[in-house]
Amino acid sequence: MNKIITVSCLMLLCSFAGMAQKFALIDMEYILKNIPAYEMTNEQLSQVSKKWQNEVEAIQQEAQNMYKNYQSDLVFLSAEMKTKREEEIVKKEQEAQDLKRKYFGPEGELYKKRESLMKPIQDEVYNAVKEISEDKGYQIVWDRASAMSIIFASPKIDISNEVLIKLGYSK
Repeated sequence: MNKIITVSCLMLLCSFAGMAQKFALIDMEYILKNIPAYEMTNEQLSQVSKKWQNEVEAIQQEAQNMYKNYQSDLVFLSAEMKTKREEEIVKKEQEAQDLKRKYFGPEGELYKKRESLMKPIQDEVYNAVKEISEDKGYQIVWDRASAMSIIFASPKIDISNEVLIKLGYSK
């Protein structure tokens, strides 16, 4: 009986402790959309990505042209020439794949460029959120944009505009 009362009291105390915590939400998409440096960075990354994509496509087109020429010349080629041209085509296709991986792979140039350009902006937002949280006593701040489990949240606990103001972008 004493154990049941003790456990009940502990549960009651824990529930009161949980109620005393303060929570807040931010909408990271909204915040980033209102930071001009973020939009400029996205545009810059888009331009670089298009440039690199064009380079890859040019090499792929070159490989396709080589293959078409090979197909049209096939009847006139000796076995040795066929093998040599096939190897050249495979080499060109491999070159295109390697370039694509270099630019767009998991650790590719685009990833590194995005990381170097976006990290300062993300750090600035994180520091603003951290400062506001410490000032107002928030134990947890959720990102509404990425928290799929949040079905409803009161706009009263959304501090996105406060973060923008802290960053110097008034709303």
